[in-house]
Amino acid sequence: MPHTQAAPRSPRYNSDAALAHLAKADPKLGRLIARAGLFTMKVSSTLSPFESLVESIVYQQLHGKAAATIHGRLLGSFHPIAGLGVHFSPEHILDCPTAQLRAAGLSANKTLALRDLAAKTIDGTVPTLAKIRRMSDDAIVEHLTQVRGIGVWTVQMMLIFRLGRPDVLPTNDYGIRKGFALTFQKLKPTDKVTPGDLPTPAEMEKRARRWQPWRSVASWYLWRACDLAQGKPMAE
Repeated sequence: MPHTQAAPRSPRYNSDAALAHLAKADPKLGRLIARAGLFTMKVSSTLSPFESLVESIVYQQLHGKAAATIHGRLLGSFHPIAGLGVHFSPEHILDCPTAQLRAAGLSANKTLALRDLAAKTIDGTVPTLAKIRRMSDDAIVEHLTQVRGIGVWTVQMMLIFRLGRPDVLPTNDYGIRKGFALTFQKLKPTDKVTPGDLPTPAEMEKRARRWQPWRSVASWYLWRACDLAQGKPMAE
């Protein structure tokens, strides 16, 4: 059903309580939090799972500007049918010619992934926004990774930045692993990173037990550790 997308907002959980818990439970992480500053993460929680995953599929393995152009072309190609400013439906994806999707700039694999996403949205494998908000993190991962081209990392990004879930740790994310090595291991900002410098998921999960139930907040600060190491301003 068409809806108006609200502006990104702060997560609904208590970030002050999260920061207090993390700083007390892990003083090294507390020092990173003090250096990085305020928790300014925003979530975009009004996109449906279908709409969010369409965007995720389009953006895979592309630079942001190129992906945004393709995403915009894809949305625009459906305006004569869906309406100006209205996101297309799963039925629209299944009914449209392949040439329309390819003309927007989608690869053959992404075209097949969008078709599979549409079919699995219609059959209920991909839940509605109302339903997904009531599901556990593990159940969401289980459902959404059944879609072609959607892996655990993509779902974890949705959990953190779309659904605002507070306790997600993407252990396979390069930035999270590098931030962990910078904060808790011997990696220096000036070092050239090699695979041996990065922690294993098991190493990260062991330390992160003390961060529960606020691992999403800790993850956000590990990304900030990478920004600090590169001298970048703190990003939202």
